Amino acid sequence: MSEVSLLVRAGRSSGSRESRRIRRQGQVPAVVYGQGVGEPVSVAVDARELHTALHTEAGSNAIISLEIEGGETFTTMARVIERHPFRSEYRHIDFVTVDLTKTVSAEVSIQFEGTPAGVLEGGVFSPRRTTVVIEVLPTEIPAFIELDVSEVALNASLRIEDLPVIEGVEYTEDPEAVIMSVTVPAAEIEEEEPELTEEELAELEELGEGEAEEGAEAEEEEEEAEDSE
Repeated sequence: MSEVSLLVRAGRSSGSRESRRIRRQGQVPAVVYGQGVGEPVSVAVDARELHTALHTEAGSNAIISLEIEGGETFTTMARVIERHPFRSEYRHIDFVTVDLTKTVSAEVSIQFEGTPAGVLEGGVFSPRRTTVVIEVLPTEIPAFIELDVSEVALNASLRIEDLPVIEGVEYTEDPEAVIMSVTVPAAEIEEEEPELTEEELAELEELGEGEAEEGAEAEEEEEEAEDSE
């Protein structure tokens, strides 16, 4: 994975008012911290350059060579990214220094390949999640993880433990967590009548016989009443 370079300006003041001023100038407030930095450094980065840096094939897992204007250069990754709730804008970024010889935690996307066999039978493809967390060297973070779903049958699923084995990559989440499934369409699900046990069937038969006897007795009483008239 290649590095991207960013030039940031240090010396900005903290506080929401200063952050709003920086954003009006087309920049994004950020902070740099981690091993080798000492005290966290408040910086500002050009919004367009930041967008470009985080939209390579590596996405938010890009390795960023961060040059602080008039100061040092650090190898970092964007690890806390705050986005605007409505607009396609970054509100704040945390740049964390990384050691390229030590593993890091990264969230990567899952790319589904193929059409599930269950879908060809009329089932519905239901993705439960589209990302997975892994532990890996910064330079070995995959752009995505491909998962073949073509053999998934109706009412079957794939879990994290079914993801492909990749050298140097460790899946750190619950291996039983479901990634996708193929389900029966809701409109086709019919309520099945519960099967009765032998005891329940016997009770129903006794109840039916009892009702029949009561009906016969009622008819006899009615006939006797008519005769007496």
